[in-house]
Amino acid sequence: MKKAQRYDYFLVLDFEATCDDGKKINPQEIIEFPVLKVNAKTYEVEDTFQQFVRPVHHPNLTAFCTHLTTITQEEVNSAKVFQEVFQDFRQWMEEKVGLDKRFLFVTCGDWDLKTMLPSQCALYNIPVPPYCKVWLNIKKSYAIKKGDYVKGMYPMLDGLNLKAVGTPHRGIDDCKNIANILRALANLQCEFLPTYYVE
Repeated sequence: MKKAQRYDYFLVLDFEATCDDGKKINPQEIIEFPVLKVNAKTYEVEDTFQQFVRPVHHPNLTAFCTHLTTITQEEVNSAKVFQEVFQDFRQWMEEKVGLDKRFLFVTCGDWDLKTMLPSQCALYNIPVPPYCKVWLNIKKSYAIKKGDYVKGMYPMLDGLNLKAVGTPHRGIDDCKNIANILRALANLQCEFLPTYYVE
């Protein structure tokens, strides 16, 4: 019997962005935008949003970025730009999640919604929706339940005896792994509450 949660859905999110080996890319841009809609009672994935995003400021992916994420130049070249993808995401939120529902974003770390999304939105003067300003960092839930604060996703999978699925550093696959961690922690009677609020 899992602990009852105060939410209808958990929205598991994990961006991939332009990057280089040992060098800072400025501005960094989102190149994969994936979100899983997870039922907060059954922990089943009920819907998926996933799109690649075409970077504009640094349109050519580095060899390091492609090797790390397996996202190809062809995939981002044929993708929509961020403004269009973000509009699609907001429409998905309205139609597939429902803004009248109780939901909480779940991430592995704070970077996605504390740093990456606000900086990406700022490039195009797009306001960050209020619902993207509150989230749960699953590493903190893991630390509370297991007494061990880990740096990444794979130590959590190991600590919960879970097998990793998919390709490392592919956003949609990372989301699936985070959802599995969420489900395993729920089985340990973990209550999921926000760990970060943006003013």
